[in-house]
Amino acid sequence: MNVIVAVDEAWAIGKDGDQLCYIPADLKRFQALTSGHAVLLGRKTLDTFPGGRPLKNRRNLILSGQAGLQIQGAEVFSNLEAALAAAPADSFVIGGESVYRQALPHCRRAYVTKIQKTFPADRYFPDLDSDPAWRLVAEEGPFQHEDLRFTYATYVRVNSENGTAI
Repeated sequence: MNVIVAVDEAWAIGKDGDQLCYIPADLKRFQALTSGHAVLLGRKTLDTFPGGRPLKNRRNLILSGQAGLQIQGAEVFSNLEAALAAAPADSFVIGGESVYRQALPHCRRAYVTKIQKTFPADRYFPDLDSDPAWRLVAEEGPFQHEDLRFTYATYVRVNSENGTAI
């Protein structure tokens, strides 16, 4: 399983139920990486999508504590274990904060857009640079959009016994 996220310098991901900013090139990268794959997300994250509708050309796996919730074009799960059982190995975890934290231990690769700015925020992603379970294996950029500089970083989970990627 993979995770994809955009973070600022403090590993913040959002404020007041929305992303920190919108970078067209990053949105295109997100689409290119996740199209044709299952995506695992929380119901609140789904609400931030245009019209609150599931993403096209993806199998949308929604985590929600709301009993009996049905969403056209998506599969709804009440717990992470059930969602993981339904998720193919090449799925992407796409947010929000609580889904990232729950699912991250099940992920082997992380695609992180690192925005070189600090935003006011109330939602965060774990700092993979400080986590010995993760290793940075590739970085592209820097790139520029208006006043924002950003890079694309790829991390892999490492074997704690010998330090190799798993």
